[in-house]
Amino acid sequence: AHHAAVVRRLVPGETVTLADGRGSGVTGTVAAVTKTVVTVAVEAVVRLPAPRLWITVAQALPKPDRAELALDLMTEVGVDEIVPWAAARSQVRWTGERGEKAQAKWQSVLREASKQSRRLRFPVLGSCASLAELVTRAGTVDCAIIMHERATTPIAACPVPAAGSVLIVIGPEGGLTDDEVTALTAAGGRAYLMGDTVLRTSTAGAVAVTQVRLLTGRGGTLG
Repeated sequence: AHHAAVVRRLVPGETVTLADGRGSGVTGTVAAVTKTVVTVAVEAVVRLPAPRLWITVAQALPKPDRAELALDLMTEVGVDEIVPWAAARSQVRWTGERGEKAQAKWQSVLREASKQSRRLRFPVLGSCASLAELVTRAGTVDCAIIMHERATTPIAACPVPAAGSVLIVIGPEGGLTDDEVTALTAAGGRAYLMGDTVLRTSTAGAVAVTQVRLLTGRGGTLG
């Protein structure tokens, strides 16, 4: 209510959408506003079905400012889940209290980005994963995509399934190591090239999600 009244400065008569972050929400008209209470006259209940294809991005830990940009962009283009992972060349490390604060910050960024982009279903944030944990996950999904600047196959050629689960692995600014690529490939992953240019880790995830959504026909269905 404080955000709506003081920050957004909503006034009676405006149309708003209230979401629970899990795929359900209501739309209605603001009837009254105080600093502590906003009253909305509900006009419709909206429920978004779970996506047939669940898209997860394993995002190598970048610097805080780069992380916020990556999370914001991926949320806007429709990622379903984000798993932070500690790549060998990651610029930061999540340990102890620092890791807990970083996890909370990522969760806050995802929530705010979801509100800004008017998502009914907010992205799920997983715990920070090691390479071993990521390898295990790559072996359980229907399609594991390794974005790698030295790959020769364009992502447009990836046989993305119409339903099931996709894991997109994004490396750090310094790139994936040969050992990481080998381990992920052995688990069933396949390396793909994003395009003619090398993207930063803060933008690569969003571009990859967009391309996967277009390949599966989810381009116009934001969860």
